[in-house]
Amino acid sequence: MGLLIIFLGFFLLSWIVSSTLKSKFKAYSKVPLNYGMSGRDVAEKMLRDHGIHDVKIISVPGQLTDHYNPSNKTVNLSPEVYHGQSVASAAVAAHECGHAVQHAVGYAPLEMRSALVPIQNVSARVLNIIFMVMIFGGFILPNILPYTLGLQIVIACYAIFTLFAFITLPVEINATQRALAWLNNSGVATGSIHSKATDALKWAAYTYVVAALSSLVTLMYYVMMYLGSRD
Repeated sequence: MGLLIIFLGFFLLSWIVSSTLKSKFKAYSKVPLNYGMSGRDVAEKMLRDHGIHDVKIISVPGQLTDHYNPSNKTVNLSPEVYHGQSVASAAVAAHECGHAVQHAVGYAPLEMRSALVPIQNVSARVLNIIFMVMIFGGFILPNILPYTLGLQIVIACYAIFTLFAFITLPVEINATQRALAWLNNSGVATGSIHSKATDALKWAAYTYVVAALSSLVTLMYYVMMYLGSRD
């Protein structure tokens, strides 16, 4: 019952942070940016100011789909950010370019996270198979996968997820710091506009904090299940 309350608490916290983030970006998307620059303009200027000329800026479909892809060196911006001329667009575009700057300077946590991406993807597929075998296989062939072995695999997968989530924290926070420093120093977002950009990216960072803690709690839950199964 205690663990159920914890999970429900994290679910509620995640919903609150996500809802607040969306409302913040909706509000700040209506605040015009200095000089009428679009998200693409902001990204181009930030990359240029950091001497980065081999990164492409492209528009990708969807909402809040913005990301930097180190494998092909692209800053991917959602249409609202790509074309938007607002504080929200500038904050998101600068943040994603912050990752491009990290890549250019060899920021260690980013390289670690990139190395973990394929391992995490494999872990996710393995986890799906394990859950299906443990749920459906248990009814058909009870001995198809020993319960303790299944838990060990689940724990290993969630350990990878948790490691990835916690490595993501410094990557995202550092990208935000780079973005905010550049927005202010370049004059693109100063004063009250800069404070709004700071607020928007702060709430974006909270989503990663909640995700990391939630992953850790889930890992601890399965570890406790495994230890209990051995008693």
